[in-house]
Amino acid sequence: MRPYEFGIGMDINSLLQPYQRFGVHLGLERIQRLLAALGNPHQRIPMIHVAGSNGKGSVCAYLSSVLSEAGYRVGRYTSPHLIDWTERICINQYPISTAELVNVLEQVQAAVPPDSEESPTQFEVITAAAWLYFAQKQVDIAVIEVGLGGRLDATNVCDQPLATIITSISREHWQVLGSTLSQIATEKAGILKANCPAIIAPLPPEAKAVVQSRIEQLNCPVTWVEPAQKFNRQTVVRAGFEPRLSSIATPKSLNPPLHQNADAPLWASYAGITYPLPLLGEIQLTNSAVAIATFQSLIRQGWQIPDSAIVSGMAKTQWLGRLQWTEWKNYRLLVDGAHNPAAATALREYVDTLNTPVTWVMGILSTKEHEGIFRALLRGGDRVYLVPVPDHSSAEPEELSAIARSVCPTLADCHTYPNLEAGLQAATATAADSTIVLCGSLYLVGYFLGS
Repeated sequence: MRPYEFGIGMDINSLLQPYQRFGVHLGLERIQRLLAALGNPHQRIPMIHVAGSNGKGSVCAYLSSVLSEAGYRVGRYTSPHLIDWTERICINQYPISTAELVNVLEQVQAAVPPDSEESPTQFEVITAAAWLYFAQKQVDIAVIEVGLGGRLDATNVCDQPLATIITSISREHWQVLGSTLSQIATEKAGILKANCPAIIAPLPPEAKAVVQSRIEQLNCPVTWVEPAQKFNRQTVVRAGFEPRLSSIATPKSLNPPLHQNADAPLWASYAGITYPLPLLGEIQLTNSAVAIATFQSLIRQGWQIPDSAIVSGMAKTQWLGRLQWTEWKNYRLLVDGAHNPAAATALREYVDTLNTPVTWVMGILSTKEHEGIFRALLRGGDRVYLVPVPDHSSAEPEELSAIARSVCPTLADCHTYPNLEAGLQAATATAADSTIVLCGSLYLVGYFLGS
């Protein structure tokens, strides 16, 4: 159980709760007014802007880890949080303290006119708090993850970012962004700025055409990234590339422990740089290559990022709740958000490398693409234990069960449970030699890690 200062933690919720009722309301007018009232802190910070359907968090983690290793003071803003609001705002991988977050939120709240015709949303308030905190702490650079889409996202307020990144584009949040890949790509491409470097991961043809057209309109210097080449550790050691990983420290403030692969058995090479891959899954060959391409763009702009900082920074990278091994009551457990079909496909690819039967413990939000997630994940002989996602708009487990059985009629088992505890109890009781995977929602993963 993660320790909490309940009195102060309640203050964070009480400060943010009034803005939750405004929901998701894309647009830049409110955040621009709010930042102007705060003295436009975002204009004082060089920034890297990261959009995409999947992979944004991993790329942000790589970027902030390496830039910290290179000696810079690095702000990182990501969403959503898994356990605690403080996770969203970090400097050199260390989350803002609870007291500091309360303080900066109070400053933001004071800047909201009481008679404002249109109140900022909760996401806009926490985004403004991040910008204000980074400016007050005088960070050298900020790595900013898009919350939803890009074009009208509250993070899209800087005219001249150091680099704009699109990690992937797949069908997600179609209720807001549009039902086609070209519509979604238009929203993601909205972060691109005139003459600013763009680093773009492999995209589906329909999405790539939209992004490429926008890049040409804006005259963006562009790097089209391909996945890095994978090596095993023995090959890298024989080639003489391996750093002394035993000397690389893990920040003690990270709680709970990440249980990722500290021995970094996989290494990758991209654009002449060979580095370890501590994050799991084949998708990290692409995500890490995007980060390397970004470092090379920054170097061309005069930033000092030696290869040694890249290697050691990549080795230190951690990202909670994505292909993360942990334990529950002495059972080994793999947890991953896998909240859309593309993320589910990446999870299934990793699980297939384990060569074991699979037991899924799953909860999915009502707004997600349930059938697509199940088609990506489920195979004949799998066991599925479905639970609700606590404190969110969860799909009903019984409805998910019907969809899962329709998608994969040859499941070995498919049952529903009233809560996560009951689902995990059932899974561990019948798991035997199978791999137990908790997935389907980042909120479910966060609930598990915080309990």
